[in-house]
Amino acid sequence: MPGIFDVIYEDGELVIVNKLAAIPVMPDKSGDESLRDFVAELRPGKFVEPVHRLDRRTSGAVAFAKSKHCLAYLSEAFRERRVLKTYWAVTEQQPESTSGTLVHRLVHDTRRNISKAVPSSQTEKGNLAELSYELLARSERYFLLEISPLTGRTHQIRAQLSAAGMPVRGDLKYGARRSTHNGLIMLHARKLAFDLSGNKHVEVTANPPSDEPLWAVFTEPTLN
Repeated sequence: MPGIFDVIYEDGELVIVNKLAAIPVMPDKSGDESLRDFVAELRPGKFVEPVHRLDRRTSGAVAFAKSKHCLAYLSEAFRERRVLKTYWAVTEQQPESTSGTLVHRLVHDTRRNISKAVPSSQTEKGNLAELSYELLARSERYFLLEISPLTGRTHQIRAQLSAAGMPVRGDLKYGARRSTHNGLIMLHARKLAFDLSGNKHVEVTANPPSDEPLWAVFTEPTLN
């Protein structure tokens, strides 16, 4: 559906879409139509459920299972970290080094829906959160990072980058200076890679939303 999502992969077991709008993946208390609602319109009356989630204001690849068997199989793969996830993030500050690892303890405030990241050397409270990053490109004011989360925590990338002094562009909740015009933050689920049952390998790449000009500044030479 133009402007909301694009289908980037489909077979008999699943469909993977590129989420392009600031909508929830699943219905929530806001009552807004969800990505699941829109994807279900492609399969009226048939089973379709997301295998994982992205934050409302995050764009990128989301996998939907077409059967309960596929949902159970891939949900386990995500839990056991057998799914390779790669994100792109545009940050307001330059990292201290061109590549590295961030390790924090994360405490999530469910009432405020915000996570606080504290260096793991300073506390044993909270859940361990770890990611690796690499600086891919820079503009006059912003920096493009490729990020591989090594754990899966609520708001992990957003909270860890903010704690490291590198808030994601547009992410006011985690310290960004200003919002973006399309309601999204510049955090994008760029790649997913995993094996289905029967050793079938699936790997997809999702292009960033085209209505944000800054993505084009960074990615035009490398989108495909």
